[in-house]
Amino acid sequence: MKIMVVGGGGREHAIIKSIKKNPKAEKIYALPGNGGISQDAQCVDIGAKDIDAIVEFAKKEGIDFAVVAPDDPLVLGAVDALHENGIKCFGPCAAAAAIEGSKVFSKGLMKKYGIPTADYEVFDDAEKALVYIENNAKYPTVIKADGLALGKGVIIAQDKDEAVSAVKSIMEDRIFGASGSNIVIEEFLTGVEVSVLAFTDGKTVVPMISSMDHKRALDGDEGLNTGGMGTIAPSPFYTKEIADECMEKIFLPTVEAMNKENRKFKGCLYFGLMLTPNGPAVIEYNCRFGDPETQVVLPMLKTDLLDIMLAVEEERLADINVEFESGACCCVIMASGGYPLSYGKGYEITIEDDIEAMVYHAGTKKDGDKFITSGGRVLGVCVREKELSSAISGAYEQVKKINFKDAFYRRDIGAKALKAQR
Repeated sequence: MKIMVVGGGGREHAIIKSIKKNPKAEKIYALPGNGGISQDAQCVDIGAKDIDAIVEFAKKEGIDFAVVAPDDPLVLGAVDALHENGIKCFGPCAAAAAIEGSKVFSKGLMKKYGIPTADYEVFDDAEKALVYIENNAKYPTVIKADGLALGKGVIIAQDKDEAVSAVKSIMEDRIFGASGSNIVIEEFLTGVEVSVLAFTDGKTVVPMISSMDHKRALDGDEGLNTGGMGTIAPSPFYTKEIADECMEKIFLPTVEAMNKENRKFKGCLYFGLMLTPNGPAVIEYNCRFGDPETQVVLPMLKTDLLDIMLAVEEERLADINVEFESGACCCVIMASGGYPLSYGKGYEITIEDDIEAMVYHAGTKKDGDKFITSGGRVLGVCVREKELSSAISGAYEQVKKINFKDAFYRRDIGAKALKAQR
């Protein structure tokens, strides 16, 4: 089979490494891929949002199966366009991808079908939002841009001044572009955050092992929100009882709700959950594999990923026995100094020969026979072990074997999870 994976980050590197294990995957292309991905697939200089060029390439090369991994091309209808040209895909159509593409849509879906989530109000006018903040908001409060914003379109305001500033920056200054035309102001939920990715073919839902992301840039959950600074899997907070409750009250009802709205969801549906004192609630949906959750979940997957993806596309997921390895996995993100704001690029990356980790490339380029930095999140350093404690300590040991100018990383990935286990 000729496989095409759309995207060029650490998530895509993890997906490609997993697909590569299947002997059917004779040739893998990455559009556009990155420096590290070029070791595992043929990189093609076509941007993930250039739908026309993606389709043309797939037709020209006789692609048998495509995996559309990032949110932007899914929301823009990449899967629809590929399907129209007879190419099988893993990923939701544009109508289903709206579950991430529009916070207003997803919150309305949850309200309509009784799926537990935070109370909220929607605004398309900055003045009305500011009046609401003046009279009704409780703090902290959560302010979200409606559309896609690279995983950063959420501001948690601690007081009225921060809330006013958030509304003005999103709706008037347009820091997230057109994604800020509408906003959601919602109740701040307390509890433990858990990410659960699930395979679904629109009929069957198969949750993957849980994971725990670390969004803030600095130790102790300080600093700015990022795309994710590291993850562990599984989360010790996500018990079997909670998993059963989520399946009954959140996972199945969401897929059924999408079917009722004529938006059948096929692909990977990401549930961002808060385990509140009143039970699990949805913070957000994503229409694709999370990044960097994928980097810890896929190394734990025992069943072949490509076989699962083909079953999802052909709506026979119920026939596949999806299994995960026991043990735990930890991913530490090595980022460029200054991320998530401004940062330098083009610094040489050195990796010692005796490294014993899965190193997923996110923001790298190939320069001759060297790798250089080209993004904010540069590498994901992942270790799988029998115990969570050894996976975490192992990942940090391996991080020491990698160097590039201005590199930084959080030193407390998994610390909360370890504390919970004790």
